[in-house]
Amino acid sequence: MNFSLVGPSGTWSASSQYFTDDAVYHNMPLEPVSGKNGIREVLNLFLPAEEIEAEIVHLVARGNLVFTERVDRFRFGEKRVELPCAGVFEIRDGKIAAWRDYFDLATWQRQTA
Repeated sequence: MNFSLVGPSGTWSASSQYFTDDAVYHNMPLEPVSGKNGIREVLNLFLPAEEIEAEIVHLVARGNLVFTERVDRFRFGEKRVELPCAGVFEIRDGKIAAWRDYFDLATWQRQTA
């Protein structure tokens, strides 16, 4: 799977092509959202970051499922955040139809406080 959450200009427009129109994103501490607009709204929460990087630690694919273990890194000014997480992607017709991210919310809160 080769996509970035946001394009080089920090926008969602280029990335939305990787999702089905009815895609569902569930960032586990939040309620699930559906559709490209809902996904954009959740991802926009992270766009104040000056840098976003996802290091893929492990990736396994079987059938229409892709599992990732990764470390998401963000930089907000001088503050750096490292968030270990796991993601599950369901693929339909070559696009992401469902995406679930699992992580420890306390780890995020401790580093962003």
